[in-house]
Amino acid sequence: MSSSERKLGHLKIRLGDIKLATNNFSETYTISFSDDDFTLYRAELHCLDKENPSSEKGKNKGDHPKGHTIVVIKRYPSGNKWYGVEEFFTEIEMLTSIKHPNTVTLIGFCIEDSEMILVIENVSNGYLEDYLGNDNDMRFLTWEKRLKICIEVANALEHLHSEMEDQKMIIHRDICSYNIGLDENWRAKIDGFGTCVFLPPNQEDEAVYIDSRGRSAYIDPEYEKTRKLKRESDVYSFGIVLLEILCGRTAVDPIYLKESDKGLGPMARQSFCTGTLEDMIDPILKEETSEYKVALKRGPNKESLHTFMKIAYQCVAKTQDQRPTMKVVVKELEKALSFQMNTEVKSDYVEEKTHASIIETQVVELSNDLNSMNMNQTDDPAEPDCFLSW
Repeated sequence: MSSSERKLGHLKIRLGDIKLATNNFSETYTISFSDDDFTLYRAELHCLDKENPSSEKGKNKGDHPKGHTIVVIKRYPSGNKWYGVEEFFTEIEMLTSIKHPNTVTLIGFCIEDSEMILVIENVSNGYLEDYLGNDNDMRFLTWEKRLKICIEVANALEHLHSEMEDQKMIIHRDICSYNIGLDENWRAKIDGFGTCVFLPPNQEDEAVYIDSRGRSAYIDPEYEKTRKLKRESDVYSFGIVLLEILCGRTAVDPIYLKESDKGLGPMARQSFCTGTLEDMIDPILKEETSEYKVALKRGPNKESLHTFMKIAYQCVAKTQDQRPTMKVVVKELEKALSFQMNTEVKSDYVEEKTHASIIETQVVELSNDLNSMNMNQTDDPAEPDCFLSW
């Protein structure tokens, strides 16, 4: 047993318990599969019950949290050239070090026979990637919900980049829709910490030089070219996620790969500069801004959309020094949500007054100001304009 295993022994879960929970890794329990990456299973792990002595006490000491019987089981294939024992224990170290509501909680792990398995909290609404490109599923993700997901991921990244208790900064290196889980309350949870890098405090230039890792469509082009890894490399990857949220498709959708082998990023940058990015917006969002008042509550308003598009574009700038910090990104996304929420308050007022006019036999005439407000709110929201000055 390695020293890492001994130190984390209280988190070990027996392979037999995992096989029992998944019926020997039956497809019935599979929620996601990739030959080159990992397989995810959702199952009830009985060894975590209070009655069973396999669990130990006290989450702060690294022990199994109580109540986590339904879990996600993350099984890595053996012989993967990108993910081995080093990455496996890096992921465990990161997950036991990071305390943030928008990162997944580690329940335990198994390294037995040739298996490398992580057991994490259940993300019952799956992963963001599961929704992209699926019209029926994307309808669950209203504009307001999409903004909140983005803000939560941004908050977690800001924490990794600047707010760790021991002053160590973490660069994730694999931010993508595949690694953003959604719990039962649609709260975003960052996953996939196997290729993370600690950036020591007070390091000159706040950068490390290391071979590029990550998914092609999400990887910072400057990092890929120069091996210079900075926090802004995560900002680029997150910018691609913002564009996915906006467009409703994964960054590697065939429609984007036809234009560039790097997928969505370069195509969106070009469209922004030519003022045609609005043509790439998810049609479902445009449906939400239809003429029907009931839909006004969900669709993006002009200011919210402009703010979102602008910060997404800034995040995917070609060079690191042109990108904003995550602190700035959080601020702008919160501004986009504020614009949206203010619109929804007004549209709720319009809808309520409309409903009242149906059920009452007489309608009290509104003042000119309120009447004007109602007229403005019932107009179709204008399509966003993309300005080159952005």
